[in-house]
Amino acid sequence: MKFKMSPNSLFAVLLRSPWWISFALVGAFSLAAVALLPRDYALAGVLGTFPFFAVGCVAAWRQWHAPSAARINAQHAQLQAMPWRTLADALETAWVAQGYQVERLAPGGAADFVLARGGQIQLASARRWKAAHHGVEPLRELHAAMQKRESPAGLYLLGQGELTDNARLFARDHGLTIVQGDALAQLLLH
Repeated sequence: MKFKMSPNSLFAVLLRSPWWISFALVGAFSLAAVALLPRDYALAGVLGTFPFFAVGCVAAWRQWHAPSAARINAQHAQLQAMPWRTLADALETAWVAQGYQVERLAPGGAADFVLARGGQIQLASARRWKAAHHGVEPLRELHAAMQKRESPAGLYLLGQGELTDNARLFARDHGLTIVQGDALAQLLLH
């Protein structure tokens, strides 16, 4: 069973923040516990900061192993120069490394890949990844393909350009994850 955290919870925000913020909170709360609580309860107050310490350790580990900004920028440049076949091969390699079984679909469809892991299936569309503008229509096509295959999730990858506001709302409301910018570069770096 996989634990799913709300993206706006305190711990989720701390995981995305610099690691030292969690440790600063541990220090501040520990000092407050020692200063404000009776001596018999001060240790319990300090031990209550352990979740913040654990989150700080996880954030530090993630940030230590994350690709540098220079590597991400270099990957962006490579991404812009990649032809479709090279991108498809790189995506397949990245997903296999993450433990997915990857099936390429026939060209010209709404989805380009079927990703399976742990009994869950996702469809991914990357064919229009170099388009300047991404409207709602390719997302509708991907969503229809998801319904046909009974897939609860879909990925829409774009290397450049932006989604229209309507497309972004459609993606949010229909279980589509948009992978672009640094997230796409990091996917290809792993």
